[in-house]
Amino acid sequence: MLRIENLVFSAWGRKFFDSASVTIPSGTKVGLVGRNGVGKSTLFKLILGDLVPQGGDIILPKRARIGSVEQEHPATPVTLLDTVLAADHRREDLNAQLATAAPEELAEIYCALNAIDADRAPSRAAEILRGLGFSNDDLARPMAEFSGGWRMRVALAAALFAEPDILLLDEPTNYLDLEGALWLEARLRKYPNTALIVSHDRELLNSSVDAILHLSQGKLELYSGGYNQFETRRAEKTRLQAATRAKQEAERAHLQKFIDRFRAKASKAAQAQSRIKRLAKLEPIAELVEERVAPFTLPSPNRPLAPPLLQLEGAAVGYNRTPVLRKLNLRLDVDDRIGLLGVNGAGKSTFARMIAGALPLQAGQMKRDSRIKVGWFHQHQIEALDPHDTPRDILRRKQPDLGESAHRARLAQFGLACEKQDTTVANLSGGERARLLLNLIGMSAPHLLILDEPTNHLDLESRRALLDALNDYEGAVILITHDRSLIELVADRLWLTADGEIKPFQGDMDDYARFVVERARAGGRAPSQGAVHRASADDLADAQAVVAAEQKAAAEARYAAKKAARRRRRRGY
Repeated sequence: MLRIENLVFSAWGRKFFDSASVTIPSGTKVGLVGRNGVGKSTLFKLILGDLVPQGGDIILPKRARIGSVEQEHPATPVTLLDTVLAADHRREDLNAQLATAAPEELAEIYCALNAIDADRAPSRAAEILRGLGFSNDDLARPMAEFSGGWRMRVALAAALFAEPDILLLDEPTNYLDLEGALWLEARLRKYPNTALIVSHDRELLNSSVDAILHLSQGKLELYSGGYNQFETRRAEKTRLQAATRAKQEAERAHLQKFIDRFRAKASKAAQAQSRIKRLAKLEPIAELVEERVAPFTLPSPNRPLAPPLLQLEGAAVGYNRTPVLRKLNLRLDVDDRIGLLGVNGAGKSTFARMIAGALPLQAGQMKRDSRIKVGWFHQHQIEALDPHDTPRDILRRKQPDLGESAHRARLAQFGLACEKQDTTVANLSGGERARLLLNLIGMSAPHLLILDEPTNHLDLESRRALLDALNDYEGAVILITHDRSLIELVADRLWLTADGEIKPFQGDMDDYARFVVERARAGGRAPSQGAVHRASADDLADAQAVVAAEQKAAAEARYAAKKAARRRRRRGY
């Protein structure tokens, strides 16, 4: 088991851990949660030995292998498959021993290889890589041919393949698409050893872990169950602690009143002294100070347009005369909530650019009202911000007619305190930049919001605030995200991007998750067939047929009811 006893650590003028203690049983999958900047990544560095605690102990099992994903894998000439296979050092060492072992030692080495199921290693590695979005043709490509984002996936694949005794994952879904995140959820559920996972992905924390480890005010507390159970128990604990504190304060006031009244009275001196002792022994109960999360401001359009909001007929779009998407026949109505599915590279962002008016059609037509206002959020906006700008500079250009006091009031409404309003973009956190941009996009009260990975830098509380704002927003939404919970609680319809087309997906997110996991499993069973990681037409047809057979009778009634019911239930996110 992993034991942390009275851990103390301060750095950069802050105290991260103040006599924190926790015991994590072997084989437990734990979600590590806490507000941004509270010290979750610092705890990982302390466990790995990259930082040294100033007090207390971190006690690991003897000879425990610890694995983590700290940075992208180097761009080497080694093939993708061999890179992942090399992560299992036990297998590599045993194979190396075979080359020099004496004949009488071979039987023992082969027994050791059989014990770790070494013969299945290539297929296991292929299944993991397939699940993370690589094609089977990719297995023979050198690492140097992959971009940094894909090499991050290789590092994750290597850590999962090696199956260390303690696996540390820090926001593993941030560089995955929804399909990769769905696969990872299923993989972590079956992980055989201890895992500690920092994540803001609510669905992963509900479905893939056995316990939640909460880091707050320098203390660690372990709660059994998933994130929903943690929230319920935490709220109850907060309520009880507040009630106990109020009761204690009332007792303090009563004791102090008696002492003040009778301290100088000889006949009551003994009673006064006993109350002074009682008062001194009362252990103070700390007041729980919960940081307020500012809401997002997404005003609804002033005047709804007549349906449809837009309609595509035989549309094609792409780059340099090469279509990425074609044969698009889709209709978007004024209150539609669309969850856009598909692996990275399938064309989701291309579709978003086209709908936003940033990419012209190559063929077909798009009918849309000339008065439509579109709000478009995408990650490149965050990267493109001038690092020397401040939020006040950006808002001043956006609304030059407003005065300074109005600018400051608006930024405070966005959740940026006074000191943050004059902080350069370079010194704002990713969450603060995302919050600024999302609120700026909403200021025009658009008829359509296109949100391309809006939650990448947001913590769980901010994601909930965004959900609340989307619930109140009365325009149309196209949502591209790896956050499964957000899709389930916002989207009323699912569209799947695959094979250069976008078509309605006749099922819910559970159906889609099964499709993703089964596709990865099938790819791992047949790594030599060269199937690409995108959903092929046959894959999609088979999956849709299964979904139709299992779900058709219930789906139509379910979706008709859910479109109205979901909006009433979303507040329970």
